[in-house]
Parts: sequence; structure tokens; C-alpha cells
Amino acid sequence: MNKTSSLLANRRSAPTWILRLRRLLNYGDRPWNFLTIAMSTLVIILVVGVGLLMWFDSQDSRLAIGWKFLTPTLNASWNPITSKYVAWPFIYGTIVTSLVAIIIALPVGLGIAIFLAELSPDWLRNPLGWLIELLAAIPSVVYGLWGIFVFLPVVVYPVGVFLGNTLGQIPGIGIFFKGPIPASGSSRLAAGLILSIMIVPTIAALTRDVLRAIPNSQREASLSLGATRWEMIWQVLIPYGLSGILGAVILALGRALGETMAVTMVIGNSIEGTPSLLRPGYTMSSVIANQFAEAVDRLHTSALVEIGLVLFVMTLLLNLAARFLVRQVARKTPQEARA
Repeated sequence: MNKTSSLLANRRSAPTWILRLRRLLNYGDRPWNFLTIAMSTLVIILVVGVGLLMWFDSQDSRLAIGWKFLTPTLNASWNPITSKYVAWPFIYGTIVTSLVAIIIALPVGLGIAIFLAELSPDWLRNPLGWLIELLAAIPSVVYGLWGIFVFLPVVVYPVGVFLGNTLGQIPGIGIFFKGPIPASGSSRLAAGLILSIMIVPTIAALTRDVLRAIPNSQREASLSLGATRWEMIWQVLIPYGLSGILGAVILALGRALGETMAVTMVIGNSIEGTPSLLRPGYTMSSVIANQFAEAVDRLHTSALVEIGLVLFVMTLLLNLAARFLVRQVARKTPQEARA
């Protein structure tokens, strides 16, 4: 009896359950499909579990305060001693710092990505790309320390003084630039600028990959029709890769919304009713980081958990809106590119 015949005989003599297991494993799609479905289900369970945990732990705050907790008001109060809690200053701080960050980071990151993908010489492309990716890997606490000792006194304070003396005098928009900015430079403006530096690598690296994935036929077709290099980039490549670029921006915005340490170190951590970017403030993540370990009572802890719940819902809604926008853009992009 040869080796093959012996192996077949051993397989036939194996118990039935082993034969069934072998048959199942040999059919590769079934185990793989089961594994992917299980992992996807686990992600859903984790997201729902986190949301339910914060929902139940914030019950005391929701019952005691109700919708007043989220009421937009300039006279908001957050006082653990008198048990008065309104989260609007933290929600406003999170929104305004994230908007400042994305407004600054988007053109800078997009410009870096275009340079790396289309204009950079070969000897510079890889080293510069590595440096951009290295910036994304720097811990946020390092950004915070650099911000305190270098960025705030050298950049933020002079910029804040300039904005206060110019835009702060304009009726209407001047309310967002009312000074004076503290001598330390700690302010919502500082947090927004630090966040912009932190999310530029995310936008740049992902957008670069999107542009490099576009087929060369798109470039060659536009150049052959007489388009300049700038027209090729602006009118062909960016519309073609718009869905991917939008995904990079949303991912960067999500990081800006949830960033904690760097923002906590430069924003000033002050509860003020003013909407000015030049004044100290709080974000939702920074107030949780600052006060959760020192919560004075159960209602204080519950209010902080409710802030975390609000941040969780905001991030979830942002990602759902992003997926919808990316899908809508992806449907239109092929038609626009062909046109």
C-alpha cells in the first residue's frame, strides 16, 4: 500500500465529526464569511455597548437637568459646588476649535498632497512623505508641550493681538475676535492652530495616496487636449478623487473633535460665556480629562459622562454624514470625469 492509499484509509477511518470539520474547512468561503461576519458584528456590539454604557451612567444628569444641559446660552454655568451644569461652553469650544483647525489644515494638506503626488522631484518625494507621516505619529502630549513653550508665545500671542486689533473692531464678526488674548497665549485660537498642525499630516498623506491611485490615462488625456499642469490637477485629478479627499477631511475632522491632551494643555481651561476665539475655554474632551478624576459627587460624574455621550453622538453623526457625502460624490465623480 503506497503513502496516498494509507492517507485515504486513515481519513475514512476518522470519526464522522472530524470528517465534517475537514469538509467545512476545505470549503474556504464558509469559514472566511463566518469570520468576517463575526468581526463586523463585534464592531457593532462594541459601538452599541459604549453608547449604552454612557447612556445609563448619565441617567442622573439627564433626569436632574434635562434639555437645559444642552441649551445654547452665553450665561452658561458649570459649578460643581452649586450643582449647576450646562455643557454649551464645551460644545461650542469643541465645534469652533475643530472648524478653525479644518479651515487652516485643508488647503495646507491639499497643497502638500498635490506637491508630493504631482510636482515633487523623485529625490525629494520619499523623504518628504516620510516626514509627513512622522508628524502624524508624534504623541499629542509632545505637541502640547511644544505649544506651551514655543508656539503660544512666538506665534499665537502675536497673531491674537493682531486679530484683536483688526477683525475685533469690525461690527458683527468682531465678537469672535474680542480680546485681549492672555499673555500666555492660551485660548481657543491656540487650540485650533495646534489641531490644524496635528491633522495636516492626515489630510496630506491620505490625499496623496488618493491622487497617486488615479490612472495616468486621466493625466495624459487632459494634457493631450492642451490643458496646463494646473488645469489638469484642479479640473481633472481633484474632481476624480473628490470622494477619497472628502474621506480624508472627515477623518481629520473626527480626530480634531476628539483630541484631548494637546488641546487641554493650550486652550486655557476656563469657563467663559464669550464666543471669542482669543479667550480661554474648554472642549468636551478637555473638561472630561480635567475634572473626571476629581468629580465631587455623583451628579458631577454623571454630567461629565453625559458630555462624553454628546461627543460620542456628534462623532457618530459626523461619520454617518461623511459616508453619505462620500457615496453621493462617488456616484457623480465618474460622470464628471468622463465629461
